[in-house]
Amino acid sequence: MKTFLAIYTGTPESMSKWNALSDAERRDREKKGMAAWHAWGEKHKAIILDMGGPLGKTKSVSATGIKDIRNAMTGYTRIEAKSLEEAARLFEGHPHFAIFPGDAVEVMECLPIPGPGA
Repeated sequence: MKTFLAIYTGTPESMSKWNALSDAERRDREKKGMAAWHAWGEKHKAIILDMGGPLGKTKSVSATGIKDIRNAMTGYTRIEAKSLEEAARLFEGHPHFAIFPGDAVEVMECLPIPGPGA
């Protein structure tokens, strides 16, 4: 089995649709969405290495220093699967974008760090 990182993404545009909902409709979707998210986690618990969670504000650290930035990452999960295709299929219809205002889930393999002399 290989390890994969799933990054949940969202944009201000997708949030504007969410914010346009009435308070009652937003609460109803939150309740349904969290139930669906927990059901997804329970269904795939055998291959989930780290359920992860939401991500907060971001700082970029580079040779020029530290600065506040904004990106589309909103959360993450680590899973095991036989292939990238199999890992990606696990997120089809995920509550992140099927119920909540998320845009997508980006899935990538976690590769090993090459050893010295590699």
